[in-house]
Amino acid sequence: MFQQLFNWRVLLALAAIVIVSATIFYSNLLSKKIAAEEKQKIEQWVEAVKEVNSNNTSQSILSSKILTENNKDIPMIAVTEKGDILDHYNIDTIGVTDTEEHLQNQLESFKKKNAPIVWKNPLDSTQNNLVYYGESSLLKQTRYFPLIQLLVATLFIIITLVTVSTRNKSTQNQVWAGMAKETAHQLGTPLSSLQGWVEMLKEQNGSEKIAMEMSKDVERLKLVSDRFGKIGSTPQLEEADVIEQINQMVLYIKRRAPEKVLFSVETNGEQKIPVLMNAPLFDWVIENLLKNALDAMDGKGNINISIKNETAQITIDVSDTGKGISAKNISNVFKPGFTTKKRGWGLGLSLSKRIINQYHKGDLSVKNSEPGKGTTFRIILRK
Repeated sequence: MFQQLFNWRVLLALAAIVIVSATIFYSNLLSKKIAAEEKQKIEQWVEAVKEVNSNNTSQSILSSKILTENNKDIPMIAVTEKGDILDHYNIDTIGVTDTEEHLQNQLESFKKKNAPIVWKNPLDSTQNNLVYYGESSLLKQTRYFPLIQLLVATLFIIITLVTVSTRNKSTQNQVWAGMAKETAHQLGTPLSSLQGWVEMLKEQNGSEKIAMEMSKDVERLKLVSDRFGKIGSTPQLEEADVIEQINQMVLYIKRRAPEKVLFSVETNGEQKIPVLMNAPLFDWVIENLLKNALDAMDGKGNINISIKNETAQITIDVSDTGKGISAKNISNVFKPGFTTKKRGWGLGLSLSKRIINQYHKGDLSVKNSEPGKGTTFRIILRK
């Protein structure tokens, strides 16, 4: 699935590069052609001015037509060699408070874009007049077209990637939810059978202690089955004391942890913090975080849970003094299937994040981690 997504990204990127490159190449050719035609129009305009100034009646009529019709879009400014403005065309001065300043600014802009067209001053043959010109609206549109095309292509790629990613996540969630429900279903039959055998053992003299221990394990299996059964469906949230829930799970893990691992729970002065939650699923999250902490510490270290009752949320930090997580792996720890352990499916943290983020509308994240010093996971529950 991830390989397919990668292939899609590569193909989309290549397609975008080809489209944008072809567009830029064609637009450059087109803009050069338009620029050449506009220069030719300006040169024709200059020639027309010469004809009008020559007082040749027959030519003047034609030249006047060229002056008025051949250029309706290209802005231009005619100046003397000294830079004095003689005339201007196709420059909008409506609403401009200082026309002279506006024309001077336009002139400076034109000088940077195109070389001037030179023609003899009809009143003084020893001097030249210069015509500076800018770009027509058509040429500007042609130049900006590749940028618009690039924006459209980028938007297309983003939308496609988001769609593909959302579809893959949806499929992935359905697969995990289906596996969880099927696991719960498969556990149901042997659990019922085990319960029957435990009841029979309780009735036999001398087997009471064994039956009691087996009963605890069966109850534990029932709890696991119940957790898996709730994955993929909308769980019922009920008010519970988050401090009590965490203390119970710490006590459960502590009994199974090495003696050199020290546990502590800080409530920051709070005795009870009620919050809406699904207790079995929330317990599963705390259990997963505590087990991960134990796996990271190699039999010794400290595990601390800090609970803060804030104005709009409840913050729970689960910290350990274990191996820590490398920077390259932090972004992957919640992905299904990712694990650095020799054993395990890499589903614990993925399911934990789903439980907190999707079912409890909260957030589970890695607050910080440093290799060799430890890791802190943060749970946020909204009030």
